[in-house]
Amino acid sequence: MIMNKDNIITIAQRAKQAGLKLGVANTDKKNTALKFMMGGLLDKKAIIMQANSIDVDNARKNGLSKAFIDRLTINEKTLKGMIDGINEVMTLKDPVGEITKAWTRPNGLLVGRMRIPIGVILIIYESRPNVTVDASALCIKSGNAVILKGGSEAINSNRAISSVLSEALKLAGLPSDAIQFIDSSDKEVLYELLKQDELIDLVIPRGGEALIKAVVQQSRIPVLKHYKGICHVFVDADADIDMAKLICFNAKVQRPGVCNAMETLLVHKDIARRFLPEMIDMYRKAGVEIRGCEKTREVVGDIKSATEEDWYTEYLDLILSVRIVDSVEQAIEHINHYGSHHTDSIVTNNVVHSMKFLKEVDSSTVLVNASTRFSDGFQLGLGAEIGISTSKLHAFGPMGLEELTAQKFVIIGNGQIRE
Repeated sequence: MIMNKDNIITIAQRAKQAGLKLGVANTDKKNTALKFMMGGLLDKKAIIMQANSIDVDNARKNGLSKAFIDRLTINEKTLKGMIDGINEVMTLKDPVGEITKAWTRPNGLLVGRMRIPIGVILIIYESRPNVTVDASALCIKSGNAVILKGGSEAINSNRAISSVLSEALKLAGLPSDAIQFIDSSDKEVLYELLKQDELIDLVIPRGGEALIKAVVQQSRIPVLKHYKGICHVFVDADADIDMAKLICFNAKVQRPGVCNAMETLLVHKDIARRFLPEMIDMYRKAGVEIRGCEKTREVVGDIKSATEEDWYTEYLDLILSVRIVDSVEQAIEHINHYGSHHTDSIVTNNVVHSMKFLKEVDSSTVLVNASTRFSDGFQLGLGAEIGISTSKLHAFGPMGLEELTAQKFVIIGNGQIRE
């Protein structure tokens, strides 16, 4: 079907009807669909790779960044990652129908909370074809229909992948309309989707800040979002220096173009002269540009001066802001002021400081002695993630199966009436 404003309502209606059927499907049937998805991705590997090569070639011709092309590219490793993600989702407990708590009232009523699918979820994303797989697997296992609206840069890749996933539903005896792919890059099509609040229950945008803000401004549907990933690592006075160097290097360099990469390094003043010269030398050898506060520039010369804007900036590149702070309290204050509620880490052997950091840093993922790069649904055992929320209503942090359910009250009585 050619997608336009006139038929977008039909697409949403199909998803709604399919979601009602999928929402009551048993676990075995949903897992069978996931097995067929894994098999289909392997069987159609050549077709998917060919489609992806067209997208990557177009991205290079259009002068898109190296980080962008990295997120776009499907190779043997990324395809295996997609399949591994589906497999892990398949092995996870099905949340649908779970009674999370129950209690008895004085009148004998048994009151409980039951997990149920949210309904129809619209996923809007840019250059990552793996999102097509992760979102579909998580939505199917949690009983939700999904409408996939990928970016124009990956349209050939997403078209090939979504075709495989829809066919897997059909083979498993589930409604193939539970996975809808919007085969259009027309913004008007997206804006029409965002008006369908009676058919679509939740919107999850994944991409740059401009995309997410545009979705929030246009949507009549609730939106789960994060705008930026301004992530910090704080190296405390009581840190193990060798451990700190490994963590800080990994957090910035391992994959700088993603939202859980470190953008600002905070260092306690008492350890700065022992830690920073060698750390910055490691960064320079890896091609990282350093922008430091005045105290940092006194410890390590020949680096750019950090501006106020730098502390607010998500670089998504080999650029790092560095600030020396006087205390753990000042580090927490900096993070809560300049951060984006995404992911922040402390490196320390001081238990009191680590507990203070965990409690007081207002972020969706807070780590002790580990890289910010672990803020990822797959790494945290969620199988995959459908997104990361930095808004606290309904979900906070990486979102997996449980975050794709709501809870309803279920009440069992034996004839009670209200007096």
